[in-house]
Amino acid sequence: MPRFSLSTALVFFAVVLLVGCETLPEEPRARTRAGSPVATAADRRAAVPERDRVLYDYRAAATALRAGDYDVAKVRLDDAIARIGGIIANDADAARARGLFSAESTKTFIGEPYERVMAYFYRGILYWRDGERDNARACFRSGQVIDSDPGPTQENYAADYVLLDYLDGLASAKLLADGSDALARARAHAGTRLALPDYNPAANVLVFAEYGYGPRKFAGGQHGEQLRFHVEDSPSRSARLVLDGGRRIVPLPAYDDLGYQATTRGGRVMDHILGNKAYFKTVANTAGDIALVGSAVANDQARRRERRGKEGDDAEAAAIGLGILGVIGKIASAATQAEADTRQWDNLPQRLSFAALTLPPGEHLGRLEFLDREGQVLASRSRPVKFTVAAGERDTVLFLSELSR
Repeated sequence: MPRFSLSTALVFFAVVLLVGCETLPEEPRARTRAGSPVATAADRRAAVPERDRVLYDYRAAATALRAGDYDVAKVRLDDAIARIGGIIANDADAARARGLFSAESTKTFIGEPYERVMAYFYRGILYWRDGERDNARACFRSGQVIDSDPGPTQENYAADYVLLDYLDGLASAKLLADGSDALARARAHAGTRLALPDYNPAANVLVFAEYGYGPRKFAGGQHGEQLRFHVEDSPSRSARLVLDGGRRIVPLPAYDDLGYQATTRGGRVMDHILGNKAYFKTVANTAGDIALVGSAVANDQARRRERRGKEGDDAEAAAIGLGILGVIGKIASAATQAEADTRQWDNLPQRLSFAALTLPPGEHLGRLEFLDREGQVLASRSRPVKFTVAAGERDTVLFLSELSR
């Protein structure tokens, strides 16, 4: 039998490990069409990898909604919602990412619960704008289901968005159904910090407002396995709509906070950890270390037996076996992709608000103001508002965003 050399084993280990951990080149960024300085929307969609299509839809929908391109926003949200449903039901990429040796970022993106909720929330606004109150209510209810989704831990959580329940009940009231249970749930979520008004089915103007900058994801932990969130509190702590030359002021308090929703489930602070992958990676690495140390000890014993003129084949075999186990453990640890998926819907707001008004038909002028912690107006963020209230039973829906450009 050829003599086993620990140095040979280490060289073999290093070579195999480096080959197994080779970093693949990043995918090229989408390029504009030759001769065209700016890619069209169709070009950009075509360049988006399939696994990132929902993320593209999310971002494009929010941008379109704030620009008043409601038809574009509807198309992008409908595409995202359809894909979310199909992916949750059966998706090979997601199943592969749950394996130990696939990175989370290779799975088809659908987002964290708060991101999926916002897709349904925005779609509900657009349905209501089109006069489809029943579909709007269905979207708000879908958001409640997503917020209570047990997720990978299989633990049940209580949905706790104020506006999802409040708007569910308001839509029911306008559809001549009983919305009192939803109103009670919304008031329970709001607690004593906010007073939610009773429903007024005769209100014909619905004001949806958003402000601040949403949470940001980052990876933490020994192996980057912890999905964590950074929430930089916006100076805009509340808002108001000033109408009739200042004679009427409509408060727009923050009923929901996406920073809070990202970092909690059912009101409980959460650390999002890919525990199985991180645990396996650590154990495999430790087992590899132990096996390699055992290999070195067995190899040393074989050499000592050889110097004493004794056969060292058993010790050599043990050294070789332990060395192989050590290499396998190290390779398995290196190949385990425990890093959290930090792709994110990065143009979400932090705070959500709503108000229902009764206004006469015709054109109305006003001003949207944002207020700081002390209730002082942030003059640089104020902007004029102009809208027309239509006659008839169809509600006029205003979408006001601090993130609009």
